Amino acid sequence: MQENNFPNTNSQDISSQDEEKKTLEKNRKLFKKYLSFFALVFLLYGSFYLGFSQGKKNQEAVDEKPVVPISQSVVSNKFSNENKVDFSLFWRVWDLVREKHINKNNLDAQKMVYGAINGMLKATGDPYSNFFNPSDTKSFSQEIEGSFDGIGAELGVKDDVLTIVAPLEGSPAQKAGLRSGDKILKINNTISADMTADDAVDLIRGKKGTEVRLTILHLGDQETKEVAIIRDKIEIKSVSLENREDKIAYLKISKFGDNTAREFNEAANKIVSEGAKGIIIDMRNNPGGLLDKCVEIANKLIPKGKVIVTEEDSAGNKESLHTNGGDKLSSIPTVVLINEGSASASEILAGALRDNQGITLIGKKSFGKGSVQELSDLPGGASVKITVAKWMTPGGDYIMEKGISPDVEVDLSLDDYNNNRDPQFDKALEMIKEKIK
Repeated sequence: MQENNFPNTNSQDISSQDEEKKTLEKNRKLFKKYLSFFALVFLLYGSFYLGFSQGKKNQEAVDEKPVVPISQSVVSNKFSNENKVDFSLFWRVWDLVREKHINKNNLDAQKMVYGAINGMLKATGDPYSNFFNPSDTKSFSQEIEGSFDGIGAELGVKDDVLTIVAPLEGSPAQKAGLRSGDKILKINNTISADMTADDAVDLIRGKKGTEVRLTILHLGDQETKEVAIIRDKIEIKSVSLENREDKIAYLKISKFGDNTAREFNEAANKIVSEGAKGIIIDMRNNPGGLLDKCVEIANKLIPKGKVIVTEEDSAGNKESLHTNGGDKLSSIPTVVLINEGSASASEILAGALRDNQGITLIGKKSFGKGSVQELSDLPGGASVKITVAKWMTPGGDYIMEKGISPDVEVDLSLDDYNNNRDPQFDKALEMIKEKIK
């Protein structure tokens, strides 16, 4: 075998060709890699741009026209014989108003929403379920706290007519001669038919020193009368106490507000410390207020463990509120005064005292507001008050629309009122003196 010592040129050529192929393949792979990268970048950018453009168009469409999810536009109707309620009808009318109304450029969309909510609550047929816009909410809070500008009269709707529930003690309304049971037919030049109590409050309230004119029909009268009332700052002290020389404590509760329980507790301490032998609790013209304050006062007048009131919800479930201690006055003989202006929480307390303590109720049949409202805060400072239950006395009496009848009925005539006579109080004084002999 011959060994060949010359270089193999053919082998070098083959190696060179292999290297070129390898380099070409490497470049081809790099080209594909970068081509794929740039394609991905282009695809991402294109998708972003298309998505952004479409999103912008969609947002413009949303800005132009409210979108209601189809799944939410039709709901089951459990309140009538119809099977469905089509909420798209609301949006259709909304769009028509916005597109066609002659004042469409000046319409306030927020006020339209508030108006729609008010209409929804009014359609329940319940005069005590109400919506408060932010301004109304502020006024309502001030009233509960005990200070506001107005005429000082609690309003309600009875037999579908706007009615004075009670004029507050010493208020412009009382000084102008308004009384419990008066019907309000007009406020200034606006007829009050179909108004809610809160609608009327909005018209009647105003700055101190300004005038409001009410066309009223006194209970028992045949002709209406226009009464001009100058609004004033209404400061309400909800509890007042007079410890008489005959050792009878005259305790008047004018409403149940934020400060009522504290004021009552102070009065109760004075009644005990001064050795009162009997108590007259006057809740005439007390339009009610906060249920929890009523419960706190009941705790001072009724022994522990007694039912104050029983609430019944829409499903018929019943829940009773009981006294939880703190009784100071249950051992002292007591009578209670009520009249047509005694409503809501004052009726609850009167019923609890009668049913648990056998306390005598004197005066006239109460107003008859036997429902409980829950106040809920809403976004933007608004709120809504919704009737969530009806209530009954510890003895099981529903009083809605029928009121609580007194054990001893005593009239207070217009002549008595005009001549500062109070036969109802006189009867209460007579009866409490009999009890403490």
